[in-house]
Amino acid sequence: MMPRHSLRAAAPARFAAIAVVLLWAAALPGAQADSPFVPRRDHPPRKVLIGTVVSGTDILKAPLGERLDRMDLLVGEMADVATRDYPSKRLDLVVLPETFFARPGETVAEQAVRLDEVRQRIGACARLHACYLVAPVLMREADPDRLSNTAVLVDREGAIAGIYRKVHPVAYTGSDVLEGGTTPGSEYPVFACDFGRLGIQICFDMLYPDGWAALARAGADIVALPSASAEAVRPASYAREHGYYIVSATPKARAAFLSPLGMIEAQAASESVLVHEIDLSYAVLHWEAQLENGEALRRKYGDRVGFHYYDTEDMGIFWSNDPKTTIGQMIASLGLIEVDESVARIRALQDKARGGPPRAPR
Repeated sequence: MMPRHSLRAAAPARFAAIAVVLLWAAALPGAQADSPFVPRRDHPPRKVLIGTVVSGTDILKAPLGERLDRMDLLVGEMADVATRDYPSKRLDLVVLPETFFARPGETVAEQAVRLDEVRQRIGACARLHACYLVAPVLMREADPDRLSNTAVLVDREGAIAGIYRKVHPVAYTGSDVLEGGTTPGSEYPVFACDFGRLGIQICFDMLYPDGWAALARAGADIVALPSASAEAVRPASYAREHGYYIVSATPKARAAFLSPLGMIEAQAASESVLVHEIDLSYAVLHWEAQLENGEALRRKYGDRVGFHYYDTEDMGIFWSNDPKTTIGQMIASLGLIEVDESVARIRALQDKARGGPPRAPR
């Protein structure tokens, strides 16, 4: 399957060919709503309820036992918020900040923990709340000389679903040592969860575009970003470029949900938990007169449609709340198409009018 982000760069003829193939495949007798050939806007609603946190920096100095206790409190609080604000929806995913599980020490070797020291507790927490849990561990590997900055993904049953090892650990100015002696990871896995496909990046990974692009090519719907930094501008650019959601968790300043528009859709700006629902079956629309900044859809479909429209960006993200009507059907009923298709269509008209693509400077 061609990655979503590559459609933006496709030549008009190639775009048209892909569109024909997608429409043909979607029309096959065996094509289902969850088929990779079906555009995301034509899937039924796919709601995902995610919890994140600004934990406070004190926890990063606490003994391992206190950190495990804090995990139980924070995830329990998220579950309570989910029950209160989304009574018909279970918590799907929780993300905790970078190196949440470690112990105090002067060196990384002293701070690192073995996975077996935390496996039972993080598994029990995920199982209790029936959610996936991204548990960042400063890990001492089976090879005792290897230390890794990791994010361990635990599934709803409490089993280890996978581990991401930070590919781009930082070396501070004046030092050639990577994060006190950690070994860089070498892979960008995408994990198939029951709510969608999850990628993970950790803190300083945000300064390198290769991982974000690799996750897009592998079909990530959401990228979890456990971090020590509250930076959002750069991750937001990846969310926009690659068309996925990013959810960060930090010890300070801000934890945020970044939408495929590259906008902060929800955030916690002080020490607190944040629970927010997203829909992976969405459409991105640019300003059109008949859209009326989304009000035309609201007038026609009422609360069966949901959206965030940003007047300052002349753009919005839209989703369906009706299992029987996709957001694709809703926008088509107003004669609208998504922004990337609109850009490709208009480029083709421009090239035709000028007799070819514009000439690049030499």
